[in-house]
Amino acid sequence: MKFDWFLKGMIAAVVLAFVFPQPGAHGGFLHPEVLNKVGIALVFYLNGLSLSMASLREGATRWRVHVLIQLSTFLVFPLLGLGLMQIGQDWMSPDMLLGYFYLCALPSTVSSSVALTAAARGNVPVALFNATLSALMGVVLTPLWMAWAMGHEGQPLDVWPVVVDLLIWVVLPLMAGQLSRPWLTVWAARHKTHIMRVDRWTILTLVYTSFSDSVQQGIWTQYGGIVLIQSLAVCGLLFFLVFQFTQFSARLMGLPDEDRIAAVLCGSKKTLASGIPMAHLIFGAHPALGLILIPIMLYHPLQLALGGVLSQRWAARV
Repeated sequence: MKFDWFLKGMIAAVVLAFVFPQPGAHGGFLHPEVLNKVGIALVFYLNGLSLSMASLREGATRWRVHVLIQLSTFLVFPLLGLGLMQIGQDWMSPDMLLGYFYLCALPSTVSSSVALTAAARGNVPVALFNATLSALMGVVLTPLWMAWAMGHEGQPLDVWPVVVDLLIWVVLPLMAGQLSRPWLTVWAARHKTHIMRVDRWTILTLVYTSFSDSVQQGIWTQYGGIVLIQSLAVCGLLFFLVFQFTQFSARLMGLPDEDRIAAVLCGSKKTLASGIPMAHLIFGAHPALGLILIPIMLYHPLQLALGGVLSQRWAARV
């Protein structure tokens, strides 16, 4: 795994939020309540612009592997999150537990799932189909899972305003990006690197504003560095359990190697690129938003590192 500029940027954004939280906190001169919504719309517009529906048709026929990947993403992961909320309620903070469950409720990634599957000589059309399908399903299933879990924890979430916000700031920009593809596909392909940079810089801005509010409200004074070590261990455990589930299930179903690789590499991934914007819509002005985002921010580089090791190993097979 290359320690690329985006991972460095995440660390820099968090450090900046601790040193200069005022501009990105609620009421700061960056006006995060407006900036965040515009940033979310931009991220999903660019996602829609780069999303090829032709790839869905190409990989749509392998229904068994599709069922396995989506079950892993939207059922097995959340069930593990619920188990963690039950086991950890005596020794973890409620906000951290909420962050772990939010990680488990998120859809899969698009780019890294496809890239790692290709590197491992897996079934790329299957990976592309499931990554795209997961992103679309997550707009509905992620807030529904969060509403259910938060209701059981005594933190009820009014799901309808969240759904309306998701429709306005996620679905509509996504559709606008798709509708503009006939005119902008060639331009987007030519400027793919620049588009990715705009997308990543927007996410880094959202990371900064998320942590600024938490710092400003003194959330981090309650916790020490043990939070990071604990989160890394829990994220590693989640990855291991889902990896074992997808491996075992794929072999039990008799899937060929190419499909099994796609199932493992897609079913074990969680999206940071969509997760941070969606968190702003689901949790709103939650004072501990920075803490809630810690699990997905640690899981992201961990899944890339472990996925990279696995893809190199599988690519070398005869």
